[in-house]
Amino acid sequence: MNEQGQEKLYRYIWGILTNHNCHLYRIGGTENHLHIITHLHPSVALANLVKDIKLASSKYIKSERIFPKFNGWQNGYGAFTYAISAKDNLIKYVKKQKQHHSKASFKNEYINLLKEHDVEFNEKYLL
Repeated sequence: MNEQGQEKLYRYIWGILTNHNCHLYRIGGTENHLHIITHLHPSVALANLVKDIKLASSKYIKSERIFPKFNGWQNGYGAFTYAISAKDNLIKYVKKQKQHHSKASFKNEYINLLKEHDVEFNEKYLL
């Protein structure tokens, strides 16, 4: 994923969050996933926000041709809540995604998050 395309996508998603009265603290990711650290406005349903981000950004990516191999977002998503006191550590974590994923796969990272938050899951549904 090229960095110029990433920057354009991140700015676009930032605009979506702003339009939903959400405050973006940090966005980052790799070729196969994104992390968005945001304040979710009380009037916004998480599922609706994710749906809006996926739909609008898919159209944007395709119309701007910023990632030619992009075929669309996966069906599911993961969302986790943290205390505001964890914000700085989360921001640091997202800033270091590329280094982090040179050592750990997305799947292993996701499984660890699910376990950390006591979320039941069936591994056959994970990519």
